[in-house]
Amino acid sequence: MSEENKDVIFDKMMDEYTKKCMKLCIENNSIDSNLFNEFGVKRGLRDKNGKGVLSGITNISLIKATDMEDGHVIPCEGQLFYRGYNIYDLTKGFREDERFGFEETAYLLLFGELPNKEQLVEFKDVLAKNRRLPTNFVRDVIMKAPSKDIMNSLTKSVLTLSSYDDQITDNSLENVLKQCIMLISVFPMLAVYGYQAYNHYECDESFYIHRPDDNLSAAENILRMLRPDKQYTDTEAKVLDLALVLHMEHGGGNNSTFTTRVVTSAGSDTYSVIAAALSSLKGPKHGGANIKVVEMMQDLKENVSDTTDEEEVRAYLRKLVRKEAFDKRGLIYGMGHAVYSISDPRAVAFKQFVEKLANEKHQKKEFELYSMIERIAPEVIGEECAIYKGVSANVDFYSGFVYNMLGIPMELFTPIFAMARIVGWSAHRMEELINVDKIIRPAYQSIMVPRVYESLKDRSTLKIDTNYLKELKLSMKEESC
Repeated sequence: MSEENKDVIFDKMMDEYTKKCMKLCIENNSIDSNLFNEFGVKRGLRDKNGKGVLSGITNISLIKATDMEDGHVIPCEGQLFYRGYNIYDLTKGFREDERFGFEETAYLLLFGELPNKEQLVEFKDVLAKNRRLPTNFVRDVIMKAPSKDIMNSLTKSVLTLSSYDDQITDNSLENVLKQCIMLISVFPMLAVYGYQAYNHYECDESFYIHRPDDNLSAAENILRMLRPDKQYTDTEAKVLDLALVLHMEHGGGNNSTFTTRVVTSAGSDTYSVIAAALSSLKGPKHGGANIKVVEMMQDLKENVSDTTDEEEVRAYLRKLVRKEAFDKRGLIYGMGHAVYSISDPRAVAFKQFVEKLANEKHQKKEFELYSMIERIAPEVIGEECAIYKGVSANVDFYSGFVYNMLGIPMELFTPIFAMARIVGWSAHRMEELINVDKIIRPAYQSIMVPRVYESLKDRSTLKIDTNYLKELKLSMKEESC
């Protein structure tokens, strides 16, 4: 029998086996949803009003979405602060000076204060000197087994870099800072080179490996390394730079940053911590959300004959919410956020520059469609759903559109998020190491029923062990695991 036929038979066998066993998994892992309320468990660690479980203290960033008036919590315009600075003020500052903001914002998050001119020049130089990979790393690691999933490729590269570090397990602050700065510097190279390898070996396109320029910003180098001719406009680089700054940090409670804290608390090394954070970020409910926005917009254009007709667009959005269109999950992607209700400050800061880039790229009609959906989607959701809070566009709503206009392939959408968020992860890793010396271990309420063990020859129907049932029930009320 040929190897190909063996593979076909094996795949069929595994499909049949997993399909059969899936029923067992569902049957024995389904939990009565009423028990979550009975035991006071917050699913997703948030209650129905969106309030989260307090699991730590941070001085790195602050998300503000509510005010207190007469003892009542009132939703307000969303605000985001990095180390005490309003994100609007930070972005306005480097925009007015016509500077790139990634480097100074990274300095702020890592070290807790804005740099002066000399400190910024020194930090940029340190980042530039760290934009290098071990000898033959691109050939031996990145070009081997290329994957369409660049986040997996990026994670593989990060873990492999640990093999070149003689101080991998040294968790002293000095060494961790050194490792974090190196990873911040090389992330764009790892991701873009990973894409170039995939684009060549899997898509049969030309292969480009452009080295970064020490005199350029992070945003400029990303575009330089990605494009065959290395060319880009100032507007393109400035908009990408702004996207990096807005994605750089978002409190300790987001999934990937909390993952960073959890794995750090176990005493793990920097490479493993960042690899875990990457694995968390790649999910479509987190860093992959902007891809879903772009796919949704493509589906809209395929099913709406006139995208300037507000009523026709509104009808499509209703179908989305009613689970009759696109992926039938009932979501308008890019709308709503776990914390913000009235507005996402990142989306607000981003929008005016999205319009500027759209005009440069002759995409004004597309921008108007996005703007229309941003305006009417909350109305549709409000009409169709019993929502407990307001809904507004989040930063993912526009970021995918921007990356499309920049000619960035969809495979790199989430890796670009990672190129920014690694700064926040690094800051939180260091804050965890400095302040807390305990492993993060949340409690889970067990609803297990004790069973009587029977030998293989005697097994028939399930038997409850009544001797331990009462004892276990008492124990479960007193403590959780």
